[in-house]
Amino acid sequence: MADPYQILGVARGASDADIKKAYRKLAKELHPDRNKDNPKASERFSRVTNAYDLLSDKNKRARFDRGEIDGDGNPAGFGFRQGPTPNNGGFSPGPGAGAFDAGDGGDFSDIFEGLFGGRRSGSGFAGGFGRRGPQPKGANRPYRLSVPFADAASLNPQRITLADGKTIDLKLPPGVESGTQMRLAGKGDPGPGGPGDAIVTIDVQPHRFFTREGDDVRLDLPISLAEAVLGASVRVPTVSGAVMLTIPAGSSSGKVLRLKGRGFHGKNGARGDQLVTLMVDLPVADDALVEFVQNWSGRDKGNPRGKFDN
Repeated sequence: MADPYQILGVARGASDADIKKAYRKLAKELHPDRNKDNPKASERFSRVTNAYDLLSDKNKRARFDRGEIDGDGNPAGFGFRQGPTPNNGGFSPGPGAGAFDAGDGGDFSDIFEGLFGGRRSGSGFAGGFGRRGPQPKGANRPYRLSVPFADAASLNPQRITLADGKTIDLKLPPGVESGTQMRLAGKGDPGPGGPGDAIVTIDVQPHRFFTREGDDVRLDLPISLAEAVLGASVRVPTVSGAVMLTIPAGSSSGKVLRLKGRGFHGKNGARGDQLVTLMVDLPVADDALVEFVQNWSGRDKGNPRGKFDN
């Protein structure tokens, strides 16, 4: 079985951060969207994803390191040979006799109890001597889903079409961001032990005027000189629809106003805010404004750059 550490190119003692970094580098390099004419890259991408799925799960990683499961997450096989076989009322050694010698009248259940943590029934050898373990599932199938910025912020469901032509409406999780992975159980490739899973990687698209800062959304809002001086109520776009915003009289460029609960949904369930930065837009070649400022008695009052003086 393939070693997930070797697939990702990391040491067995690698940290979670190193494993994640290695996976992202390989996933970016091998993604099917970048290798449409290279089926081997797609196969390797699937192996890389499977390896990361195993090593990013602390329980599965620990079980793999102990040799309890293989690189595909299936129970590790324990090969053994046939013991003594009956012969006319007595016993004669069978092929390879003694490979698992429990002694005369010995009970194999003690051996398997040690190997399988006391499970005497169920799947594998613990449920019955010689029983075959579970069959491996099919490979996981990777998908990449582009999500509009506003939809990601508002957690609007996204429709994705799978390889079999079926469509699914995905419910985005709180805290979603580019690189977030969602697992669709049983939607991967078929296998003798059942189908694998679909692994959907989210790609949040940039917006033409919104930007993200943690769970907050930022927006630069142009306002007129009159709105800045006199104050106004203006219509402002948000990720979940336009709202009215009150601009205080005497507002300068750079002043930040906050719209509560208009940002992204955080992993803790709380929603961020929208931070609106005012940008005063002066008219070009306005003679009346030039004349007013020239004759304005207060034009030389105050020093807006005083904080830079020593």
